[in-house]
Amino acid sequence: MPAIGYVTKDENGTYTGQLKTLSIRADISIVANAKKTTDTQPDYRVISGDVEIGAGWNRRSETSGRDYVSLSLAAPEFGPRRLYANLGRAAGESDDRFAILWNPAD
Repeated sequence: MPAIGYVTKDENGTYTGQLKTLSIRADISIVANAKKTTDTQPDYRVISGDVEIGAGWNRRSETSGRDYVSLSLAAPEFGPRRLYANLGRAAGESDDRFAILWNPAD
């Protein structure tokens, strides 16, 4: 899966970095959802500037047992479809660096 961005996890648990595709370069923050009250609500909100562009859910891989965040992103720049990605540790990088890995729906 190709990386479409990288983020760094801050001491407060917020991920900050950049989303990059061929036509989009946007600074993003992935912040804990402080208003979560049920299991169906997202664990994270994805913000670019002052615009919410997506959400994230904590997941655990069935094969490796490792934790990751499943992201769903939507913005007019993406067209009528959502962009799905997984946030996981970047291979060969420091422990606080994470890759946003595109997960094509089709």
